[in-house]
Amino acid sequence: MTLDPLAEIARALAAKKDSARARSAELSLYVAIGDSFTAGTGCGPGEAWAERLAAGLRRRSPDMAFRNLAVHGATSAEVLEQLPEAIQLEPDLVTVVCGANDVLKSTRPNIPAYARRLASIIGRLRGANPGVRIVTATAPERWDFLDLRPRTRRRVEHGIVRLNRATRTVAGSYGVPCLDVASHPGLSVPENFAPDGLHPSALGHLRAARGFAVLLATELGIDVQTA
Repeated sequence: MTLDPLAEIARALAAKKDSARARSAELSLYVAIGDSFTAGTGCGPGEAWAERLAAGLRRRSPDMAFRNLAVHGATSAEVLEQLPEAIQLEPDLVTVVCGANDVLKSTRPNIPAYARRLASIIGRLRGANPGVRIVTATAPERWDFLDLRPRTRRRVEHGIVRLNRATRTVAGSYGVPCLDVASHPGLSVPENFAPDGLHPSALGHLRAARGFAVLLATELGIDVQTA
């Protein structure tokens, strides 16, 4: 049987590409930056979505390290302060979710300033390591189980809508995948929330981890098996 040399070359090149893709999918360090959502407020040790995601990633990259730099109550300005340490760690995957506190803590949130900070975070991460994978997410546009006065609720929901619009715009301009939880049907399920009505419960964190896993698989080709 005569081998077709062109077919053999094509097969060799395909195998080389597959090998390169497999190597590129391996992760050495995942860093999470953000606010209470990422820090894991509302759930126990090991139950936060970022920790669950890291555990799923380790199933494919057993030697992967994980650092969670997120801080409860952090605004986007304070998340920006987490960036130097994140860059110094030289991660190949970063999740950055912030901005909700910009709205919750101010009667007049400065959404353009938030957009500039998010763009700065992404831009500086890319500038330090052009190959870093970055993902972000929108914020819930409704908190049915949070005790708010009607006027405050309208203000917060309007601010979050504007915040999410800015998040999508910045993420799109940088080609960063964005998990769109803004109007997720799970926001109307009480079991997804902690008793404070604001932060996710352990179940809510589990579902968030699964959402990020799907995002990584579909947008970045990184398959993750979360519990």
